[in-house]
Amino acid sequence: MTDTNDKIHIEDADCSDASSFTADDEGRELRAALEAILFAAGHPVSYEKLSAVLGVPAYTVRTLANSVAVEYNSDDSPHGIMILTFDDGCQLCTKERFAPLIKEALGIRRGGNLSASSLEVLAIIAYNQPCTRSYVDTVRGVDSGYIVSSLTEKGLIEQRGRLDVPGRPMLYGTTDAFLRVFGISSVDELPAVALKGDGGDGEQIPVSESELL
Repeated sequence: MTDTNDKIHIEDADCSDASSFTADDEGRELRAALEAILFAAGHPVSYEKLSAVLGVPAYTVRTLANSVAVEYNSDDSPHGIMILTFDDGCQLCTKERFAPLIKEALGIRRGGNLSASSLEVLAIIAYNQPCTRSYVDTVRGVDSGYIVSSLTEKGLIEQRGRLDVPGRPMLYGTTDAFLRVFGISSVDELPAVALKGDGGDGEQIPVSESELL
């Protein structure tokens, strides 16, 4: 274990791509240290924490993480792991296609999957956040109170304040745990959802929260 006082200092580094961090011994050491910390953590680590440990600015850590992610996360990458980058931190995890092998190797039984109803509610919230439970109920046509509570307990959605209308209903949105579970860094990476028009082309039809109250 490296002493916490042994900071890795890189001055005037070109942060435009990953090669700038591997051109010399210090760069390679910084990248290796980042990978080691994320592997050992098993959960997201903030850029501020990594900055303090590695002795480099937080923006340098963020740029390095993004650069390594491009290499690790590409379809033709030989790595079985990937790096998820978030607004305030990053995490090392395995690629989804290896899940069956991992479960078999570790003796993990099938389970913990979300029901179709839960996925439906989660999708509605993810694509329309922040939104109220009444919005979800109206879209689905059935009461979603139990599922919303269950998803909240699982940490996949969270309360995001209240809507400024009579009754002030609670607003819900997805969490960082949701991003990790689905292997994305931002909700912007969610696939576009569209309704087919007469011409067969996708056409997005926005519905305001007030229209459903």
